Amino acid sequence: MKLRKIILRKIRAHLRGFYRTILSLIMACGDHDLTLQNFDDYTEDEVFAEVTGISEEQFRFLRDGGDYVDAETGETKHFDGHLFDEVVFNNSIQEFLSKKEALSNYFDESVYEDIFDYIPAQKTNQIYTPKSVVKHMVDDLEDNNPGIFDDPNKTFADLYMKSGLYITEIVKRLFRSEKMKQLYPDDGTRIKYILENQVYGFASTRIIYLIATNYIFVFNDEIKRNVLGVHFKERDTAEYAKNGTLEQLVQDEFGGE
Repeated sequence: MKLRKIILRKIRAHLRGFYRTILSLIMACGDHDLTLQNFDDYTEDEVFAEVTGISEEQFRFLRDGGDYVDAETGETKHFDGHLFDEVVFNNSIQEFLSKKEALSNYFDESVYEDIFDYIPAQKTNQIYTPKSVVKHMVDDLEDNNPGIFDDPNKTFADLYMKSGLYITEIVKRLFRSEKMKQLYPDDGTRIKYILENQVYGFASTRIIYLIATNYIFVFNDEIKRNVLGVHFKERDTAEYAKNGTLEQLVQDEFGGE
C-alpha cells in the first residue's frame, strides 16, 4: 500500500508538470484538429519528453490505460486510464488556439497583451520576456543608434530566442520606417524584404525554435519556408558564449557582418 501511494504521488507530480507544458506544445505544433486522442501524434517524441517530463508511451498509458506488472506482487494488473477529462481537455485546446489567433497580429498596437501572457512559466529555460520589456530594449537600441531602422542594409539578430517577441518588435520598427516605406512602398514587398534579409535568430532547443518561428511567421508560410534553417536556426548559443566562440558561430552560420 505504501508503494502504491508513492507511485500515485509520482503520477500526480508528472501530471502537474504535464499540464503546465501543454500550452507550450500547442503553441509549437497545434492547430484546430488537435485533440486529446491525437495529442501525441502532433509532437516529435524527443520534444514531447523534453517538455512534459513524461514519454509519449507514458502519456498514452495515462490516457488509454493498459496492463502493468505490480512491483509488490509481480501480478499483471490492468489500469483503466482516463486520467484526463477529454471534454475539458479538447475545449481548452480550442480556447487557447482561438486566443492565439486573436493575438496573432503583432502589428496591432491597440493590443497590449500577447499569447505568451497565457503560457505559465516552464521548468525548462522557457522564460518569456514581457512585451513591455522587449519594447524598452528596442527603444534603447534605437536611442543609441539613431536611424538604425531606416537602413535596408542593417541586420538584426536575437542570439537567445525564447518567444520571438524581440524579433517581431524589430520587424515592426523596420516596417514602419518612413525611409523603408519610400524604398518599398508595397506593404507585402516591404515585409518580405525585411524577413528575408534583415532578421536572424538562434533558439537553444527544438521546442523554443518551433514556438518562436511560428510566432514570427504566423501570417506568411511562404516567407517562413524561405528563411527557416537559413536565417533562423537551432543552436545553444550559451555554450558558445561561455567558450568565447559565439562571434565565430554567427559568422559561420549567417556570414556577412
